[in-house]
Amino acid sequence: MAKKQFKAESKRLLDLMINSIYTHKEIFLREIISNASDAIDKLAYLSLTEDTGLSRGNFEIRLSVDADHRTLTVSDNGIGMDKEELEKNLGTIARSGSLQFKEDLKNAEKPAEAVDIIGQFGVGFYSAFMVADNVSVLTKKYGEDTAWLWQSSGADGYTITECEKDSCGTDVILKLKADTEDEDYGRYLQQYTLENLVKKYSDYIRYPIRMNMKRSRPVETEDENGEKKTAYEDYYEDETMNSMVPIWQKKKDEVTDEEYDQFYMSKFSDFEKPSMRISASVEGAVTYQALLYVPARAPFDYYTKEYKKGLQLYTSGVLIMENCEDLLPDYFSFVKGVVDSQDLSLNISREMLQHDRQLRRIASNLEKKIKSELARQLTNDREKYEKFFDTFGVQLKYGVVSDYGAHKDLLKDLLLFWSEKEQKYVTLSEYVEKMGEDQKYIFYAAGESRTKISQLPQTEMIRDRGYDILFLTDEVDEFVVQTLMNYNEKEFRSVSAEDLGLETDEEKEQKKQEAEENKELLDFVKETMDGKLKEVRLSNKLKSHPVCMVPDSGLSFEMEKYLNRVAPNEEQKLHSGRVLELNAEHPAFTALKNAYATDREKARKYVQLLYAQALLIADLPLEDPSAYTDLVCGLMN
Repeated sequence: MAKKQFKAESKRLLDLMINSIYTHKEIFLREIISNASDAIDKLAYLSLTEDTGLSRGNFEIRLSVDADHRTLTVSDNGIGMDKEELEKNLGTIARSGSLQFKEDLKNAEKPAEAVDIIGQFGVGFYSAFMVADNVSVLTKKYGEDTAWLWQSSGADGYTITECEKDSCGTDVILKLKADTEDEDYGRYLQQYTLENLVKKYSDYIRYPIRMNMKRSRPVETEDENGEKKTAYEDYYEDETMNSMVPIWQKKKDEVTDEEYDQFYMSKFSDFEKPSMRISASVEGAVTYQALLYVPARAPFDYYTKEYKKGLQLYTSGVLIMENCEDLLPDYFSFVKGVVDSQDLSLNISREMLQHDRQLRRIASNLEKKIKSELARQLTNDREKYEKFFDTFGVQLKYGVVSDYGAHKDLLKDLLLFWSEKEQKYVTLSEYVEKMGEDQKYIFYAAGESRTKISQLPQTEMIRDRGYDILFLTDEVDEFVVQTLMNYNEKEFRSVSAEDLGLETDEEKEQKKQEAEENKELLDFVKETMDGKLKEVRLSNKLKSHPVCMVPDSGLSFEMEKYLNRVAPNEEQKLHSGRVLELNAEHPAFTALKNAYATDREKARKYVQLLYAQALLIADLPLEDPSAYTDLVCGLMN
């Protein structure tokens, strides 16, 4: 029979697909197996309306290898095709018999809930040409007497000839390409490779995928002296390569907690059981099933650029994407799991998803589900949630500040902060509930550690009033409170702020008078430090300490340290303004005041000493530690 040509647009599409569309050549096996599953689905559906003599237990997909002739065959006992269908489905690329079948089902009288056709775009079959020089399709349609053989070597065309076949179904026979320096096509003839590919992409195809597997077993033998020895012999045995029923499609009472945990540890290569399992089965505007897990500990590469977030995405049990990033927001990137949906629109490569409404709905639903499950654990199992937060809480905090605070309302009630008063984690809601009626602000203090924060002089007055202070020790914490701005209409206020809302109007007026009385001394302190201080003022927050250093409004010292650590060069280093606060009730201030009146040189040394002490207390570097040592020693003489 004369060779027939693909349509012109099909030839261009075939060349594009072979060379460009698919990222991984191994995808071809998934596509051919999916097509085989579709063919069986069609015959299974037909058996609902007429007596085919076949039951579900008879259906199978079979792989077979002929290493000598470099052929890989994928066979099914599904509906098969006649000559006309071969012409339509394989003569025109991007025409899908599966898609047409699905359209026909919409108008069928018998419901088709049990039929789920995977292949909808008619391109997957041609992925075979990525690994094969020649592809043959031997097929016989159910109810027909004649079988047909379709053969093609690629874009140069195809032939269809009449042939013999004992039963209905289709055999796809791939003559693999010769190996090259860049590609080992022969690996697709190895049962180890085929096992792995079936397990990776087609493990949940609903029909058994079988292969006659070569195995080895021990046998007892005797040598010439009659001594028994153990040898090994090869044998072949039919084995089913896929599990067929996904664990997430089983009823919950059919799966034990241990089986769920084992699935997670095996699927996602974790040696530790997950800290949380989240299941979802949704029907409606979009239908999907999801089985999600929160790991007990962060992967070693979690906070690196190499980490890949995302869920495994399946459609009808066929793996479409290993890491579908669009299903998870960054702040929930620690979640692992699978999502299986029949409703997704796939593009021709089956490797990339169109950003359609179904995908967005699934992502939105999963986001709400994860949030609600975390909130439930926070309420019902506080100890377990705190362990989770120690591991992944920083990620939630980054979620608050990302996208200009767009997600802060979603995440704010999942946050925990260390309470100085309670000496444990508290939520913002718990903090606000315990605020007294006279407390205006949610107080916080930032530092490298809880110990260092507790030693800050500016916390003393707040502590004495009986108010709680949130200790912020993560680099992102201050960005979080600035993004939130308030919680339940209670504003966040740093302990270093000029106005802590602790003074009465009378006390404020008294401080104002003291500042006026000591204006000349305060100006002298500022001038002595020669531009190193933006302001010098009498403190309203110090009690037993003589001095403290606080930032000018805006950039805190901890934020300054963080931003300077990530600054690319010296020219972009940031510097928050320094404000020196003096305790007018402290003996050190009296000594400074007396020295100013009697010995200006000594007063300058006192200023330098107080300035250096304030830097040390604020955990800021001294410009010249040696000069500071000399200054202290000099004052001791």
